[in-house]
Amino acid sequence: MPKISISKALFLTELRDYVMIFIAMMSYCIGWTIFLLPNDITTGGVPGISSIIFWGMGIPVQWTYFVINAVLLVVALRILGWKFCVKTVYAVTVLTVATTLVTANYHGTLLHDQPFMASIIGAVFCGSGVGLGLASNGSTGGTDIIAAIVNKYRDISLGRVILICDVIIITSSYLVLKDWEKVIYGYVVLYVTAFCIDQVVNSRRSSVQFFIISNKYREIGERINREPHRGCTVIDAQGFYSGHDVKMLFVLAKRRQSEQIFRIINDIDPHAFVSQSAVIGVYGEGFDRFKVSSKKPKQ
Repeated sequence: MPKISISKALFLTELRDYVMIFIAMMSYCIGWTIFLLPNDITTGGVPGISSIIFWGMGIPVQWTYFVINAVLLVVALRILGWKFCVKTVYAVTVLTVATTLVTANYHGTLLHDQPFMASIIGAVFCGSGVGLGLASNGSTGGTDIIAAIVNKYRDISLGRVILICDVIIITSSYLVLKDWEKVIYGYVVLYVTAFCIDQVVNSRRSSVQFFIISNKYREIGERINREPHRGCTVIDAQGFYSGHDVKMLFVLAKRRQSEQIFRIINDIDPHAFVSQSAVIGVYGEGFDRFKVSSKKPKQ
């Protein structure tokens, strides 16, 4: 029975990732092909390169996007592992198909006379899509792959890495568009996209810690172990004023699990004393991996 339960939990987790990646790619497709591309506003990464090639040579963006990502994925396979690459291949395929369908059937230009609003709205869709994809262990490829590689070994925000990588791509769009105003709108897209990526990724990966003092600590701990699948540490404590010995639970969990933990505590002991606070980072089993250099310091 435990093996079946674990397999089912893993299956549901993987299924949720693929569903979220699909939604993420739909969001990116809307931002790119409906708001940015028709208004001649470039974005970063491989989509930005694809847009520039499309404006200069007329090659459909979906084909350039797919070919460049195929090359980058070969490199990523060795560094990030097959699990990341499988989901990224899935994401790239979904975005390629979605872009093909949208560009073939949609020929309008939303906010044609308001390029700044088109930049903001398109960037929000694109940034939210990239962030949601990365938080679900996938990506749209391109500079996202480079950002994921850097983030794996260094504690640098994904949005900042992508921002640095994409400045050159945005600036090079001037060679085709011959319009610095469009380039400036591209910078706006880049900044808003990076901001949205960090907001989405951090909100999904942020963690919290609980200190719970209750006479029913054992029942609370067992429920937290069983339902949100989080470990608990029992700490011997003593009330300073009362002098009574008490048991205190220390729990680390994802922020999205906070409501479930509060519900468990309220069901078992509504009078429990609970402290919750945000933590900067949690590393180890069930959380993030240590971001340290594999190189040994020189003697």
